[in-house]
Amino acid sequence: MRANQAVRWIAAAATILLGFLLYSLAAHSANPNVLWQIVHGQCVPDEQQHGEPKPCAEVDLNNGLARGFAVLKDINGASQFLLIPTGRVDGIESAALLAPDAVNYFDDAWTARSFAEKALGRTMPSDALSLAINSEFGRTQNQLHIHIDCIRPDVRDILRSESDHIGSHWTLLTRPLAGHYYRALRVMGTTLDGNDPFKLLAQGIAAARADMGSYTLVVAGMQFGGQPGFVILEDNANLVRGDRGSGEDLQDHACALAKQ
Repeated sequence: MRANQAVRWIAAAATILLGFLLYSLAAHSANPNVLWQIVHGQCVPDEQQHGEPKPCAEVDLNNGLARGFAVLKDINGASQFLLIPTGRVDGIESAALLAPDAVNYFDDAWTARSFAEKALGRTMPSDALSLAINSEFGRTQNQLHIHIDCIRPDVRDILRSESDHIGSHWTLLTRPLAGHYYRALRVMGTTLDGNDPFKLLAQGIAAARADMGSYTLVVAGMQFGGQPGFVILEDNANLVRGDRGSGEDLQDHACALAKQ
């Protein structure tokens, strides 16, 4: 009898614990400021006081708190990381991203892909990795964050097949990506230094500059004629058509490409 009671007690305790965890996760996802609270309230102070950016993987304050960034492991996926400014930046709609001296967070995020590769235990081809920022309609957090992770295999295949169609001007792809038609832009080089996707979007598409918040951006490594470069993708949210402008949908948080 005592053994049965112990079993029932353990089962009840486990149920309570599970309920608490589920409640905590729900509260976590419902808080639109949790990323800011983690970076501003934990990672930055830990880095400043102890040289340990926990729970972040990295905090870079070389250019000051207002222009620094943190890299945080996302709770979803084995290799997904987030690059988050250490200064307050709401999202893609922030005017500060288009200032002449704006930080090129995408360039920093591309460098930070090394954290995803470390999590995967291998170096990945550049066209297997991607960066994404969602529109204000496709995000849950009110602090700018760039998703760093693998690209979906089907998306990579389509981009490879469209590579000759992608040039130095924004061009509509002939095939949809994750159900939505994106425009693409070619950028050459091994880094994004000097090619800030936020500015390229605002400068190349007049409607975007007036309404940056409704746009999503995705960057993926590419080879063009055997030369390294990037394809930059943009999509404009359209809630009537069920498009929330979530470029993160082009990423694969299970990273099937790492298993091939």
